Amino acid sequence: MLFLISACKSVQTSQEKTAQIAFIADAHLQDIFAKFEDNDYKGIPNPKTGEYANIRTMNSQLHSTRIFNENYFAFLEALNDIVKRGIKQVALPGDFSDDGQPVHVRGLRKILNEYSSKYGISFFVTTGNHDVVKPFAQDAVKTDFLGKYGKEQIISSSATNFNKNKAELEPIITTDIKNWGYKETIQEMGDFGFFPNKDYLYWETPFSDYNYEDYNYEKAQKESALEKRTYLVKNTNLYLPDASYLVEPVKGVWLLAIDANAYVPNEKLSGEPNNPKDFSGANTGYNNVLIYKSHLLNWVKKVSAEAKKRGKTLIAFSHYPMVEFNDNASPELKQLFGANKMQLQRVPDEEVAQQFADAGIQIHFGGHMHINDTGVRTSAKGNTLFNIQTPSLAAYMPAYKILTIHSKDAVEVETIVVGKVKNFNSLFPFYEQEYAHLKEIKSKEIWDKEILKAKDYKDFINWHLKELVRLRFLPEDFSVDFLQSIEKLSGKELLEINKNTSEINEELKSNSLKISDFESWTGFDMIFDFYRLKNADELAFSEIGKNRLKQYDLICRQLKKSNNPKLVLWGEIFLKTKNGKPSNHFKIDLKNNIIDNLSVK
Repeated sequence: MLFLISACKSVQTSQEKTAQIAFIADAHLQDIFAKFEDNDYKGIPNPKTGEYANIRTMNSQLHSTRIFNENYFAFLEALNDIVKRGIKQVALPGDFSDDGQPVHVRGLRKILNEYSSKYGISFFVTTGNHDVVKPFAQDAVKTDFLGKYGKEQIISSSATNFNKNKAELEPIITTDIKNWGYKETIQEMGDFGFFPNKDYLYWETPFSDYNYEDYNYEKAQKESALEKRTYLVKNTNLYLPDASYLVEPVKGVWLLAIDANAYVPNEKLSGEPNNPKDFSGANTGYNNVLIYKSHLLNWVKKVSAEAKKRGKTLIAFSHYPMVEFNDNASPELKQLFGANKMQLQRVPDEEVAQQFADAGIQIHFGGHMHINDTGVRTSAKGNTLFNIQTPSLAAYMPAYKILTIHSKDAVEVETIVVGKVKNFNSLFPFYEQEYAHLKEIKSKEIWDKEILKAKDYKDFINWHLKELVRLRFLPEDFSVDFLQSIEKLSGKELLEINKNTSEINEELKSNSLKISDFESWTGFDMIFDFYRLKNADELAFSEIGKNRLKQYDLICRQLKKSNNPKLVLWGEIFLKTKNGKPSNHFKIDLKNNIIDNLSVK
C-alpha cells in the first residue's frame, strides 16, 4: 500500500512538472467581419447568406505566399483545438496580423481576449515584419479587396497613394487600413506579453535595471514603458523601440520573446522625427540583427546564464529563423536559381546560429518562412541550437506546434495539422462572382476554378500552393531553359534522360517499380511536390505517397549523373529537401543534443 501511494505521488509530481506551450506562427489574421471606425463601408454581402464580409480577392491569394481570408477560420479552429487539449500557454512568433492594420490588430486582440477570459489561456506574442512594417505608423493601401460585381476594391488610408485611373470601383478611404508602428501595435497587444502582468512570476526586458531576487510587479511596470526600451541605431543618432521580453508564465519555464525586427537606415535620412521612410522593412531577420541590434545578443547571454543558474528551462521564440531552413540545400539553390530567388535572401548566415548557440539558446521556435522544418547547428565551442520552424495556418501545410517540457533535459515537439476547418468554404460564393468577372473581362491570368471544389481546408491549401507554383513561382524563380528541360517531360522521360537502360531496369526491379509507374505524371508534378516537401517536410510524405517518393529518388540519382549541370543540381536539391531532420513529431535530449524521431514511418 505504501509503495502504491509513493508511486502515485511520484506520477502526480511528474505530471505537475510537465508544461505545454502551443506555437502558432504567421497567423496573418485579417478580421474579415470587422467594421471600420471612421467609415460606414462594411464590405459586400455573401451571395448565399447575405452576411457582409470584407475580403481580398482569390486572385490576390493565389499570387501570395499566404492566403488572406480563410485563415481567419483556421485560426479559430486551432485555438479551439488547443482548448480541447487543455493547453494554457500559447506563443505567436510574429506576423500575428497582416501589415499591422488597425482594423485587423483590434480584431485579433478581441479574439485573444475572448479565449483568455473564457478558457484561461495566456498568450505571448512577438513582432514580425508584417506586424510593424516600419518602426513608425505610415499610410497604406490595398488595391485587391473584393468589391461588388466581383471587381477589385481599393481601400486606402489616404486619398493620394494610389492611381485613381486604375480603380474599378470608387475607392474607400479609412485610417483603419494604415500600417501601425511600434507605439500603436504594442499598446493594442500589450496584454499578451509585451508588458508585465500580475500573474507572471517574472518579467523583464533587455533594458530592465532589476534582477530576479528583487523583482516585483511594480518595478516591472515602471521599466516597461516603450520609451525606456530603445536602442541607438548604428551609424545614426536615431533611437528605435525594441519589444523583446522575458517572461516566466509558469514555475520553472522562461519564455524568451526576441524582437528580431531590424530596420536598416537609409544612407540619407530625412532629418524628420519618426519618419518611417528613413528605414527599410525588417524581413531579412537575424543577419541584420547581428549588425543593428547587437544588444540583443548580450541580453540573451545574460538571460541564458541566469536560466542555467536558477534551473529554469529557457525556450526562445521570434519571428525569424536562426538556422538555415533549406535542409542544407541553400548553396545548390543559389547556384541553380540565383541569390535573389527562392527567398534565399532570408537564409540566416551560419554566424547567426553560431552566435546564438554560444549565447546559450538551445531551443528556438521561428516563423516567417511558412514552413515546417527543424535545423540543428553545433558551434565550434560545442554548443548546439535546435531551430524549430513553425508552419503557417495560412499556407501549405497548415499547422501549429506543441512543445511539451518533460524535464530540463527532455522536450517533445508535435506538429498538429489543421486540416478540417468549420466554414472554410463559406466565402466561395464571393469567388464565384470574381471568377465570372475575370472571365467577362478576358483576364490574361485566371485562376483554376477547381479550387472551389476543395473538400476540406487542407485540400484548399494544397490547391493554393499548386496555383501559386503555376501563377507565380514558375515564372518568377525558374529560368526558361531549365523549365523547358523538365516541366513538360513525363516521369519516364526524366528517368531515361541518361539512357542507362540496364542500370534503370536493375533499379526498377530492386525498388519494386515498373516503368509504367513513371508515365502518369510530368516534371510539373515533380516541381509541385518539391514545393510541398520544401514547405511541409515530413508532413508532405503521406500526401505525395511512398511509391512516388521512391520514383523521385530513382530519377534524382539518374539526374545527378547527367551531363546537364542544372539537372545535376536539381537532383541534389530534391534529395536534400526530402531528407531533412525530424520535423513532425520528435523528442530532443538537451543533455546529449540528440533528436529522436517519434513519427510513425
